[in-house]
Amino acid sequence: MEHSHLIDRLDHDRIVAAISAAEGKTTGQIRVLVSKRSHPDALAAAAKHFKSLKLDKHPDRNAVLIFVAPKSQTFAIYGDAATHARVGPEFWNILRDDMAAHLKDSHYTDAILHAINKAGELLAEHFPRSEPDSPPAPSR
Repeated sequence: MEHSHLIDRLDHDRIVAAISAAEGKTTGQIRVLVSKRSHPDALAAAAKHFKSLKLDKHPDRNAVLIFVAPKSQTFAIYGDAATHARVGPEFWNILRDDMAAHLKDSHYTDAILHAINKAGELLAEHFPRSEPDSPPAPSR
């Protein structure tokens, strides 16, 4: 599938809302990148984009990138060092397989939402936000 066709079929608002909800429960960061180029080795491309987006500079080293390359029909989920250390390869393998099933059925938004939600649950469990974001108290 071409990049523009996939972008047109994604529900951008639901994806943004899912990222916001997930990040509201954790100190972690989640990003989604849909590439215009072909990337036969999606994991290597995800690692490269992870660095170019400066996700490797996140203070807690707990960012996650969901990378999709429609031209090559490949994707990867890339977690930073602290995230990967907490869950190991099995979590990523299960998440990859779940996402692949959604993509195979042409449920592109569902695939990305599933990955966001699962990554968000993982980050919230291992890297919870210490205090919920709340507006500052009014000054007197």
